[in-house]
Amino acid sequence: MPPISTTQPAASPLAEPALPSSPWGMFFRGFLKNPGMVGSIVPSSNKLIRRMLAPVDWANTKLFVEYGPGVGTFSRAILDRLPADGVYLAIDTCPDFIRYLRQTIRDDRMRAVHGSAADVERIVAEHGFEKADYVLSGLPFSTLPAGVGDAIADATQAVIRPGGAFLVYQFAPKVHALLAPRWDSIDHAVEWWNVPPANLYWANQPAA
Repeated sequence: MPPISTTQPAASPLAEPALPSSPWGMFFRGFLKNPGMVGSIVPSSNKLIRRMLAPVDWANTKLFVEYGPGVGTFSRAILDRLPADGVYLAIDTCPDFIRYLRQTIRDDRMRAVHGSAADVERIVAEHGFEKADYVLSGLPFSTLPAGVGDAIADATQAVIRPGGAFLVYQFAPKVHALLAPRWDSIDHAVEWWNVPPANLYWANQPAA
């Protein structure tokens, strides 16, 4: 009788590493791997989410775009509000976050895309739309490489339909300097019931 081997078979080189099972574990992993692209080590609070999304005209929303969805802290709230025929487009540069979203959120309205927010016009067009109704971003604009924030802001202004808005939450107020040259109407608030407190901006696209 041949000896029983105790050697485990080698893993396939194409196998992807397992992701953390909890959103907190996944969020922390993403922060450690690329802290410059994750705004905070702590996911946004429910109060921040409700306040940030409150001005959205959901009944007239066909395409809602989010930059940097991470572990889906906003994703579920967006899908809860989005009409049945709407599309939620989540764009992230981190492939782990995109894999996590695809594995944990089973909703045909969600499109999780690995890519850059600066390419939002192309990504929106590839999904059959000319414009987005709303764009949400929690990207840490103050820590992005030089020129990237401006490229994202320009592309965002171009892709939002008249009467839509760019929704931004940040932990530093510097993003106002990025928004002001591009949007004349900007509403601002601070959500103190968040760790850390967050600056909320609604940059309103002029109506046609």
